[in-house]
Amino acid sequence: MAKPAALDGIKVLDLSRVLAGPWCTQILADLGADVIKIERPGVGDDTRTWGPPFIKDANGNDTDQASYFTACNRNKRSVTVDMATADGQALLKQMAAQADIVVENFKTGGLKQYGLDHEALRAANPRLIYCSVTGFGHDGPYAERAGYDLMIQAMTGMMSITGRPDDVPGGGPLRVGVALTDLFTGVYASTAILAALQVRDRTGEGQHIDMALLDVGMAILANQASAFLNTGKAPERQGNTHPSLAPYQDFPTLDGSMLLAIGNNGQFARFCEAAGHAEWAADARFASNTLRVKHRGVLIPMMEELTRTRTTADWVTLLEDKAVPCGPINDIAQAFDDAQVKSRGLAVTLPRDAGDGIESITGVASPLRLTATPPVLRHAPPALGQHTREVLAEFGIDAARFDALRSAGVV
Repeated sequence: MAKPAALDGIKVLDLSRVLAGPWCTQILADLGADVIKIERPGVGDDTRTWGPPFIKDANGNDTDQASYFTACNRNKRSVTVDMATADGQALLKQMAAQADIVVENFKTGGLKQYGLDHEALRAANPRLIYCSVTGFGHDGPYAERAGYDLMIQAMTGMMSITGRPDDVPGGGPLRVGVALTDLFTGVYASTAILAALQVRDRTGEGQHIDMALLDVGMAILANQASAFLNTGKAPERQGNTHPSLAPYQDFPTLDGSMLLAIGNNGQFARFCEAAGHAEWAADARFASNTLRVKHRGVLIPMMEELTRTRTTADWVTLLEDKAVPCGPINDIAQAFDDAQVKSRGLAVTLPRDAGDGIESITGVASPLRLTATPPVLRHAPPALGQHTREVLAEFGIDAARFDALRSAGVV
């Protein structure tokens, strides 16, 4: 018999779409929660059509289902409900009354017109944990604005520290290659929900969680924000170099490039010894990290001349037993072909039986490795409305009422 998962018995009503909310609920689903994803009949989550690329069918042909959706909707059951109808609102209220958690990412006040706002649902279910995800939070002058990851990356200064400096070829602000603030908001939201569950265990009461992409975007500036707040000087873009560490960047090699991430004096000394230049570690200009940062204009060109003499693989082999962080700069295909990635089982294929010709979907494994209650893989990302009849039956909707709701376009 399988061990119970960490969140067995926890029911989540997922009213969110796109990325931040669904990323949060996928984390909860992987930990064992029963996540019921509510989608618009005939339309579904916006990301179902965010392609190309599209998922392929058993014959290798593109379907009309975008791969984007599959990144954050594993382990969920899809139920279609039209919340703009009175019957749809009644259904969702009935479900929320039996749920532990609601996650939504409508604009501030957007669910009040449907009677699905925090105050209304918690009045009927005081144990409910209600997590709202918005661009700018529920108060302040921007509360009514829609917020998107790219906008947040620009507003928070993330783009101002990402990319090469203005005075070099290719210089200028860049977004991070994935929707970083959306993803981190999902992670922070799941953390807040788990904390709220712990509080509920003590008090019996749920609470409202107000998650804002702006707040998270500012928080994940981390050391760069701390540098500004404590010096008054705004950090600048500097490509792949680090503002506080050297050498900590990419280096050219005989056949491409590699990454060196030297974070202390011992690592630097071991690199110099292995590379045949022990005298660099003894040089007064490079005796400490602070001095190496100060004199990086001298040190880095010397190192680049040296790193060009060996292949990337040769450097990795030379340094891997010296405790000097060094590695290739992979593309995503190379990353999934890496021996350690394969050993950790980080690509996971789940079968799907939704009658749409898609036999399986592959995604990235959960990084949460709990020894006693590991993540569980129950469902591939669902087809639109795949579980509507099944889930509503669990909430007491008999066949006659279901057929009436289906005929009326409510589900």
